[in-house]
Amino acid sequence: MKISEIYNKKKRTLSFEIFPPKKESDLHNIDETLSVLCKLEPDFISVTFGAGGSINKNHTIEVAKKIRNDYGIEPIVHLTCLNYGKSQIDEFAKALENEGIKNVLALRGDKTDDLEPSNDFLHASDLISYMKKDHDFCFLGACYPECHPESKGSVDDMEHLKEKTNAGAGVLLSQLFFDNDLFYRFRERCRIAGINVPIIPGIMPVTRSDRIRKMVGVCGASIPERFRKIIDRYENNNEALFDAGLSYAISQIIDLLSSDADGIHLYTMNNPLVAKRICEGIKNIV
Repeated sequence: MKISEIYNKKKRTLSFEIFPPKKESDLHNIDETLSVLCKLEPDFISVTFGAGGSINKNHTIEVAKKIRNDYGIEPIVHLTCLNYGKSQIDEFAKALENEGIKNVLALRGDKTDDLEPSNDFLHASDLISYMKKDHDFCFLGACYPECHPESKGSVDDMEHLKEKTNAGAGVLLSQLFFDNDLFYRFRERCRIAGINVPIIPGIMPVTRSDRIRKMVGVCGASIPERFRKIIDRYENNNEALFDAGLSYAISQIIDLLSSDADGIHLYTMNNPLVAKRICEGIKNIV
């Protein structure tokens, strides 16, 4: 089922993001994570994408197949394009169709020193436009409540996002954020700009201070004072930070759902306990 069809049937969704193992020998271990996550009955699970290599060496599709075939949950395959040419994208698209996978999160991908851009696709909108010509996927896009780190500002960021939805992105998944007011203002700007597709807020629970500082550095998310106090107070107490971080995420989610968010997308970092605890905390709200 396409994710867009899910939104035709229900008002809001619950979904998770996981990443595939890097080593072939670790692929079977993903079942331990999926067995817990799928019992929480998410509407879909997205699987991140490892840039570089051929279709035969990418574990994203293998994990997506497992989610769909073994657990009966709709998968979304992340697909980056910056470092791939058209022939490689064609190969990925064919592999997805052969497995009955219908949902693609189209991403440009990060610029790295290790891989040379192909120049066939400079933006996610280019990837969507190209794939839509010959393939019937449901395309999702990423959005940034605090602007893409490389954008020139909120106006420039919104123009690029509009290009992405005009190209065919029917659902938007947001980058992580810790201040709900920033998301609400972003959502309002989207509606003013004529972007009327579902916008799903992405939430990353804080369970380790080193990990969150790294992620904030990558995506540029700001840290509100209330959240900063939690990190500073408990960063050397792993158990306390785990509990406090989950409580903060649950409070974010409750506020988002009470403010008519289109769903919740949890960045699980492959920790099913985190997802389980959060779902228990919001089970009467979703």
